[in-house]
Amino acid sequence: MMIRKLSIAGILATLITPLLLQDARAADSSLLNSNAPDRQVKLEAAAKVEGSLALYTSLAKTDVDPLIKPFEEKYGIKVEVWRAGSDDILQKVIQEQKAGRFAVDAIQTSSPELEALSRENLLQPVNSPYFADLLPGTLPGHHNWAGTFLAVWVQAYNTGLVKKDDLPKSYKDLLDPKWKGKLGYEADDIDWFMTVIDIMGKDEGLDFFEKLSAGNGVSVRKGHSLLNNLVVAGEVPLGLTIYNYMPAQAKQQGAPIDWFAIQPAVARASGTGVLKNAQHPNAAALFEDYMLSEAQPVLTTLNYIPTSTKVKSSMEGIDIRVADPAGKLDNLGKWAALQETYHRQGHQLIGVIVDRQLSCQHPMRRLVSRAGALHSETLRRAKVV
Repeated sequence: MMIRKLSIAGILATLITPLLLQDARAADSSLLNSNAPDRQVKLEAAAKVEGSLALYTSLAKTDVDPLIKPFEEKYGIKVEVWRAGSDDILQKVIQEQKAGRFAVDAIQTSSPELEALSRENLLQPVNSPYFADLLPGTLPGHHNWAGTFLAVWVQAYNTGLVKKDDLPKSYKDLLDPKWKGKLGYEADDIDWFMTVIDIMGKDEGLDFFEKLSAGNGVSVRKGHSLLNNLVVAGEVPLGLTIYNYMPAQAKQQGAPIDWFAIQPAVARASGTGVLKNAQHPNAAALFEDYMLSEAQPVLTTLNYIPTSTKVKSSMEGIDIRVADPAGKLDNLGKWAALQETYHRQGHQLIGVIVDRQLSCQHPMRRLVSRAGALHSETLRRAKVV
């Protein structure tokens, strides 16, 4: 008979392969959206049975241990961390999931990349009891990810070159000729650009940026750390888009830098999401709960702005608008092209410094070319094809 001609190895492969494929997708995530009063107890028990989780994060290297160790010590769950930039995380997750390699359970990164993963149908919704405590704009309606902290774009200045009394009090104050040749901007902060326009109103906002680029110009630099360091060095007296924790940390170390916030200030949320094909979904969901609760005070010690309304932040009293990651994806092509026009206009008219390595494409658009893996829905909604 034909069955006798099959090798033992062949028979085992025939039997085991479907089981392995089933196991790759069969992790029980029913507790993630439970409203039962004993959800937390059951979730902790299920997470401890899983025993570990794999986390991809764009957190700074020095911030990983202060946030991860308390979780591991409390729950006895090992967190395997892979750290990279948000673009690289997005590319890696899409490539792995497309290849059927379900190596990661949870993502901690910037909200535009999380929203892109959600649109690729790679994240699953979670119903955390801590969602009720979150700031407006940090929790999308689909609940596929939740904002855990804010990186607020503040204005940083060199204290040896700029007097505190001379600081601009509004965005329009930046049009004063005294700021000509003194302003710096991070090249990829499209969400800051579009949110400021939204705050001002479309016509007024577009007019503001056109006048700024044509009149005073802006030194366009690649990388927030670089821009922060250039403010410290005095090469850029006033940086317009630097994450709040960067000048705060540099000031603590004695650097001639301080920060202020033109209000409304604009923030980008970073958050946590659980993969749809997570092999340790309960541990991943428990980690998301932890980041929204017990980790919030820890985040403040690292100079991040917590998203929980129950935790005080260093920016209390400052009007903060959270940039909409969905809006960024939906209008990425339009805003990137418009921002590039202003960059080039400023360069041609007054010779501002533009990094020659900058591409006219936004990183998420470049990512599409590198990965070859973003699906048509994300591309269509981002208007980059």
